[in-house]
Amino acid sequence: MPSASKFFSSTTFLAIVACLLWSSAFAAIKIGLQYTTPLQFAGIRFMLAGLLILPFCGDFSVYLRNVADHCRTVVLVSFFQTTLLYILFYPGLKMLPAAIGAIITGSQPLIIAVIAHFVVRSERMTARRMCSIVLGLAGVVIISLNRGEITLSDGSQLLGLLLLLFSSVSAGVGDIFVSKNRVPIPLLTLTSSQLFLGGLVLFLISIPVEGVHGGSWPAAYYLSLLWLSVLSAASFSIWFKLLKREGVAVSDLNIWKFLIPVSGACLSWVLIPGESPDLSSVTGMVCIALSLLILNIGKKTPGKYSIHP
Repeated sequence: MPSASKFFSSTTFLAIVACLLWSSAFAAIKIGLQYTTPLQFAGIRFMLAGLLILPFCGDFSVYLRNVADHCRTVVLVSFFQTTLLYILFYPGLKMLPAAIGAIITGSQPLIIAVIAHFVVRSERMTARRMCSIVLGLAGVVIISLNRGEITLSDGSQLLGLLLLLFSSVSAGVGDIFVSKNRVPIPLLTLTSSQLFLGGLVLFLISIPVEGVHGGSWPAAYYLSLLWLSVLSAASFSIWFKLLKREGVAVSDLNIWKFLIPVSGACLSWVLIPGESPDLSSVTGMVCIALSLLILNIGKKTPGKYSIHP
């Protein structure tokens, strides 16, 4: 039996933790956007997240030197993982019905697997991987059916769909770059600097696009902003750590993101009055559970999917 410390540092456990953190973001985002605009809110969120990681990065002068020495890496990761992703994500989500938005967002593992298949020689699509992705995506679709009809009624919704698809492509490119880039910048330094830079750029873009929004906000706004900053700092730190682990495939790691709609549905049952489990949601969750089981069953590579010190 593996020790508790090995279990809690395993790829499986940490991937689940990161996905559960991300799944809790949706409620906090809805609260925060009642009081401010999307890009400004995202910009402040990610700048704070970057600052929260900063105390764990060691000596500040060394931190600055690492950022300067690896400026290209920081800028590219920040562009794909934060700036471009959220510039595309928020408008796209706003243009689409909830059901379609949930499905496109939930299909990110498939999109990233396709990108990895063509970009990374060691991550060709296999029958096991495809079966896992198809089952997981079917689960996302089934869960999302409860959020409305899956129809596109006009051109703006088609544009929204394309924006969300490209935001997933941006996330995939960022993940692959982090995973395959062997430049020796400390992971916490990379995470902190890319989040802060990406947030700063989003905030600066929000000024001409959305205007400046200030004033006295209620405690709910600050609590949602704080929670989003903390979860961003924690989840990105965990995710980058996993992406850099030897033997961890980007496409397989992203299949764990199918847990996000499952966790989101469970949170809504707990937090939203009148929400309760139903047949379609449970069926979708079973499909996702089977997809993860297919992905992990029988794997023998040390540390890849199970215990990793």
